[in-house]
Amino acid sequence: MAAKDYDALAKTPANYVPLTPLSFLKRTVDLYPESEAVVYGDRRYRWADVGERTTRLASALSNLGIGVGDTVSIICPNTPELFEAHFGVAMAGGVLNAINTRLDVDTVAYILDHSDAAVLITDTAFSATVTAALAKVGRDIVVIDIDDPAGPGGERLGQQTYEELLASGDPNFAWQMPADEWQAHALNYTSGSTGVPKGVVYHHRGSYLMSMGTVAGWGLPNRPTYLYTVPMFHCNGWGHAWTMTLLAGTIVCIRDITAKAVFDAIADNGVTHFGGAPVILATLVNAAEDERREFDHTVQALTAGAPPPAAILQAIEPLGFNIMQVYGLTETYGHVSQCEWRPEWETLDAEGRADKKSWQGVTMPMNEELAIFDVDTMEQVPRDGKTQGEIFIRGNTVMSGYYKDQDATDKAFEGGWFRSGDGAVWHENGYVQIKDRLKDVIISGGENVSSVEVENTLYKHPAVLAAGVVAKPDEKWGEVPMAFVELKPGEEVSAEELISFCREQLAGFKTPKAIEFCELPKTSTGKIQKFVLRERARD
Repeated sequence: MAAKDYDALAKTPANYVPLTPLSFLKRTVDLYPESEAVVYGDRRYRWADVGERTTRLASALSNLGIGVGDTVSIICPNTPELFEAHFGVAMAGGVLNAINTRLDVDTVAYILDHSDAAVLITDTAFSATVTAALAKVGRDIVVIDIDDPAGPGGERLGQQTYEELLASGDPNFAWQMPADEWQAHALNYTSGSTGVPKGVVYHHRGSYLMSMGTVAGWGLPNRPTYLYTVPMFHCNGWGHAWTMTLLAGTIVCIRDITAKAVFDAIADNGVTHFGGAPVILATLVNAAEDERREFDHTVQALTAGAPPPAAILQAIEPLGFNIMQVYGLTETYGHVSQCEWRPEWETLDAEGRADKKSWQGVTMPMNEELAIFDVDTMEQVPRDGKTQGEIFIRGNTVMSGYYKDQDATDKAFEGGWFRSGDGAVWHENGYVQIKDRLKDVIISGGENVSSVEVENTLYKHPAVLAAGVVAKPDEKWGEVPMAFVELKPGEEVSAEELISFCREQLAGFKTPKAIEFCELPKTSTGKIQKFVLRERARD
């Protein structure tokens, strides 16, 4: 056949099926109907149960008018209902919009309005916020209540509960598989720390490939037991709802993320894998003895969010955890790079191993390319471990764009790459190491100070639980580092002692010039809210 004849070969139903995570559930329900799928306290569902419940949800949503491109919002902690929504909404053709449970009334109202939400499924624990938000939206949204006996309770706002909604659905409903894998699958909103939140659109193809890449990059086995500590409203829980379904795993849900709840879940359910921000790791490291439980296996964990302090990574591994650092953003469906362990690092001491594990690493299998560019010349920086630039990303797990914001989409994709806003260096072996968010770099007397480097130094002090370092305006130097420090319970240390501790390990211009002790403001995913700290430092 001549080369020109290749163009005559067409896509047919036999050789082309749009990629979608819905196919994972279809296969797993068929192969492992009796296997345990979801564990939440006393509630346990088999994969057959998940198949029926998600199909009923899709049918019931269809009866409410949800079809292709319609938004279904949900405000809920990590419970079975939120996991089920990751399939049921898409089975009806809809777009899942999981909303951060810690947002204020105005932001929730903005998201409900901007997303064009037609249905809102909400846990009654958030009824006060939701009531006030709905009043601001000014249009009708169908409300479905999740009345969780394990939750604190709250006012019912809708005409029916989630379980009543499922009961109204047809268990034989025909799933609305996407005709085009570019079809919108999920809508996630950024934190909005520098303005109103942006709606990040995911497509079915990206969600499918995120799962496949996670399996390959993390080396996941078939049928793992996964503890869901990553909020499922954050990048759809890093896509692990779909990934664990692909592997016919068991998903263990806990409503409140505490050290005791995590240790109990591992010991009682044989958890083999989990993911979470560095603050979760710190919580485990600093857990009291009566919060800990013994377990006889190594738990594999992904961590991401903010660069994890090497001191935390060093402290957690003896507790029975093997940590892999990953990196990504809401706009990249979550993790797109990983600190893949290298054989030559095996001979390093504990501190050296922890330092390497704190790097953001190399691109994951499902991502096309990750590179570091000089923002002025728009050329890639040398791989010397010193020259700092901005992380640029391109691949199939980069968002479709920002919902109803073409200008912001065009700006984000200018030059054919997605610009992360994260400053990093590129090591000789191709590994990326974040030095700072570009907006968090402190310029003191013309010298660049990495807030991450200063924070890592503070974390080495035995009294420090958490630290955030930002720029404080200074008449002489322009800016100087200021540290906000949260101490471990029962520990005491003065600001002068901490400054002296840092001075022993850092150059003078990098040493904090002021320290304030406080409980650090954090997002629901454990990231320290630097924009709040910057405002305090300016005041």
